[in-house]
Amino acid sequence: MPRAGLTVDRVTTAAADLADELGLDQVTMARVARRLGVKDASLYTHVRNLEDLRGRIALLAADEKTTRIAEATAGRAGKDALVAYANAWRDFAHQHPGRYLATQTPIRIDPALAAAASGPRRAVELTYTMLRAYGLDEPDLTDAVRLLRSTFHGFVALEAAGGFAHHRTPDHTWPRTLDALHTLLLNWPPP
Repeated sequence: MPRAGLTVDRVTTAAADLADELGLDQVTMARVARRLGVKDASLYTHVRNLEDLRGRIALLAADEKTTRIAEATAGRAGKDALVAYANAWRDFAHQHPGRYLATQTPIRIDPALAAAASGPRRAVELTYTMLRAYGLDEPDLTDAVRLLRSTFHGFVALEAAGGFAHHRTPDHTWPRTLDALHTLLLNWPPP
């Protein structure tokens, strides 16, 4: 019998909050149960296992990140959209490190759950829409998407790991990185 007030969304949010506080790899069923003030067994009414829970964290985080990016880029195009998109990505990674990691880690997600989730699909659509302002078509569009994801993720991952131990702070480098990406997108090399 499900515990009153305990839902799959509440369990997922509690786990996502723990991921942000402790790290995604530190999220366990026991810790989530303690956070919610229930016995471990109570969680299994709502999620199958830890892998299922981590998949749900990833989908929740993808939706939250995509919503932020959509709000930031609404009504913008070109460099303004690129900068807003990148800043929303980086801010989400800073504010929600465990959630962010869940969006970048290979996690097996139930196919039916993944198919019903709009976050990952919207993320792809937003990215392709933003890049169309640069006049790119396939296969260049896919290559540009991969370049942006690699750059944004690489930057925030190195930043989170303390990989920028130089006197020039990442906050100085970030806008220059976005300027360079904008210039590259405007001058995309022919095949």
